[in-house]
Amino acid sequence: MTQEKTTFQHLFSLPVIVAALGYFVDIYDLQLFGIVRVQSLESLGLNTKEAVSSVGTTIINFQMIGLLIGGIFWGILGDKKGRLSVLFGSIITYSLANICCGMIPHIEFIDKIEAYKWLRFIAGIGLAGELGAGITLVSEILPKQLRAIGTSLVAGIGLLGAVVATFTVKLSGDWTIAYFIGGGLGIALLLLRVGVIESGIFKDIVGKKHVERGNFFAFFTDWNRFSIYMKCIGIGLPTWFCIGILTYLSNEFGEALGIAEKVDPGLAIMWAYIGISIGDFGSGFISHLFHSRKKAIAAMMAFALIGVFVFLFSGSVKSANILYGLCCWLGLGTGYWAMFVTVGAEQFGTNLRATAATTVPNMVRGTVVLMTTMYKFFKPTQGVIIAGAIVGLICFAIGFYSTLTIPETHGKDLDFLEE
Repeated sequence: MTQEKTTFQHLFSLPVIVAALGYFVDIYDLQLFGIVRVQSLESLGLNTKEAVSSVGTTIINFQMIGLLIGGIFWGILGDKKGRLSVLFGSIITYSLANICCGMIPHIEFIDKIEAYKWLRFIAGIGLAGELGAGITLVSEILPKQLRAIGTSLVAGIGLLGAVVATFTVKLSGDWTIAYFIGGGLGIALLLLRVGVIESGIFKDIVGKKHVERGNFFAFFTDWNRFSIYMKCIGIGLPTWFCIGILTYLSNEFGEALGIAEKVDPGLAIMWAYIGISIGDFGSGFISHLFHSRKKAIAAMMAFALIGVFVFLFSGSVKSANILYGLCCWLGLGTGYWAMFVTVGAEQFGTNLRATAATTVPNMVRGTVVLMTTMYKFFKPTQGVIIAGAIVGLICFAIGFYSTLTIPETHGKDLDFLEE
């Protein structure tokens, strides 16, 4: 009974709860543009499918580049100044950017589309810090036997932010209100963060002047460290192929598959994130059961790959509802996101851990720019379906190779340094 109580106290301690709520707001804001993409761009004067597709992809790329740059910045800051400095700084940045996004229709001093691009870029920089810092903090605070379950709880709860964002847009009927709500949620979250304490493992190395912290270039000066770092990124590629290509652009795939009714990307994102949330809740327990991070991720990745094949080539996608159901399937299979970030945190020492855990997921998000560029390159000659399949084949091949060859980290003691 005492052990069960201790486990409960660890898993539902304030740092875990705040990290989960922080990731909830992060995902709400991260996916909001994908949900309101068509609605918002049409209201700003884009009245053709081609214009909405082209400009929408560009804005997504701006946000993803922001995530890439922000991931490096916040990761270094997390190892140099502490995990909590990132949690505070990042949320202020993306909350203010989202409030400004809600004001775009009233902007007169700059072109509204240009403003939209740069505000999503700034939001991306802010959004980059949330997950890595939260996962690092939770991983270092929880006992090693509870790490996988704890980080899965953070991600499972957090990923429901996309579902709430979809309902917020549907109920409000106005995409600007959804941005204001997202910004307001972020500001409110700051109040909860006041009581969160810094990681003890991190505080132990602060006074050690000889320990170099947050050196991003250290990932590139040692071949073994570089190889592991690139494999950490490779593991995550299938997740953002399924989200950034198949789900974000589900209206294009729906049309190419011959679905007569209109496919709503917002609903596709919502159902995908319902699946991801369930998958992330389950991935920690699967890892705990297998005593292996790699086996859990590989099994879920294989399930997602089957879903991609059914999505593109089975010929069974005859309605929008079936497509939404398959998006949920893809989400369930790629619901190893928390496990993948946890693996990134566990691979490296305390002096580089926040840098790794923050940059790795944002490097993956940043590759969406490459994915969409490749997809747009092949689409005119190969068509929507084959273009998507080519990108997916590359992402899953890298994903499986990285998963199967990276060192296992289940039960690894995190109290060590990178020399």
